[in-house]
Amino acid sequence: MTDQHRFPLATTSWDDKEYAAIDRVVKSGMFSMGAEVAKFEEMFAQAMGSTHAVMVNSGSSANLIIVAALRYHSKHGLPEGVEVIVPAVSWSTTYYPLHQYGLRQKFVDIDPGTLNYDLDALEAAIGPETRAIMVVNLLGNPNDFDRIRAIIGDRDILVLEDNCESLGATYRGRQAGTFGIAGSYSSFFSHHIATMEGGLVVTDDEELYHIMLSVRSHGWTRHLPKFNHVTGEKSDDPFEESFRFVLPGYNLRPLEMSGAIGQAQIAKLPMIVAERRKNAEAFRALMQGYPQIRIQQETGESSWFGFSMVIEPEAGFSRAELIAALGRHGVECRPIVTGNFAKNDVVKKHMDHVIHGSLRHADEIDANGLFIGNHHYPLEDRWPLLQAALDEVAGR
Repeated sequence: MTDQHRFPLATTSWDDKEYAAIDRVVKSGMFSMGAEVAKFEEMFAQAMGSTHAVMVNSGSSANLIIVAALRYHSKHGLPEGVEVIVPAVSWSTTYYPLHQYGLRQKFVDIDPGTLNYDLDALEAAIGPETRAIMVVNLLGNPNDFDRIRAIIGDRDILVLEDNCESLGATYRGRQAGTFGIAGSYSSFFSHHIATMEGGLVVTDDEELYHIMLSVRSHGWTRHLPKFNHVTGEKSDDPFEESFRFVLPGYNLRPLEMSGAIGQAQIAKLPMIVAERRKNAEAFRALMQGYPQIRIQQETGESSWFGFSMVIEPEAGFSRAELIAALGRHGVECRPIVTGNFAKNDVVKKHMDHVIHGSLRHADEIDANGLFIGNHHYPLEDRWPLLQAALDEVAGR
């Protein structure tokens, strides 16, 4: 933290345990993916209540490996050209893997309160070509999965979950990221847990799990169990199986150091989420005094990645003025993820897509929204900074 940002977006949650984990790996001499990663995967799957977890080198890669693996799934494949519904607001690498595997994306507007799907718009957007829905839990806030399940009904539509911003959030007691065939998570520095770089996927589908194990490591068989859904049965000859390639794959493997750090971090997750939720109560209480600004409405139990603020039309001040005031008082801020992602040139020029109806709420937060950080420790000494900035723009 610098003097410039006395209320920063992100700070470290590491202590001696994480540094001891790094030291353990350094002393082992084993740095590429191995037993430390495998242990973290086991712990992460257990924490999420999932059967399988696969660690990769980023949350972006987690989304990539889900889409890549589904291309080769015997039952739930996503062949080129089929339609996947996506929300208009998310991070870029929610969308890129879908494009890279030749899928047509249908952009749907968000709800102005929750910042997740406008569920009426989602229901109206589903058509005969819809094969999957990418559900993004934004800024720690889970979607209403009961309503999404009811919308899908008995139709053959997959749910994919981008939960990179919402580790530890729950909906009706169930961890966000576990409501679809697979869910992605990020362990980048600014997220709930940090392994330097890193990401994970959870799934209960054993075939998808085996495909991801192969796709993660060059598309080879080396990391598959003897009996698996990719090759059937592997030979007992490790030499033969060492460089046997069966799927088009990548090198998305994480480092042992990240796996070791992750073990220390996942043990802290209950504390991290509890503290973030306490901070959210204080934030909501503070913001009751500023009706000119709309904040995110919680669905289920959010893990509160950060605190969004959308300036109402009759506020009497602009977003630029609020950003400047926040900066003067040392409060760091950013746009609400990417705002309306469909406005970007990369979508218009390069991606097969359609837009369902109006994206007016996505446009609104694109023009008038921002978010500030949340942390794993009490923020009593930071709230006065925020309040001073808000008082300044509100003319108090």
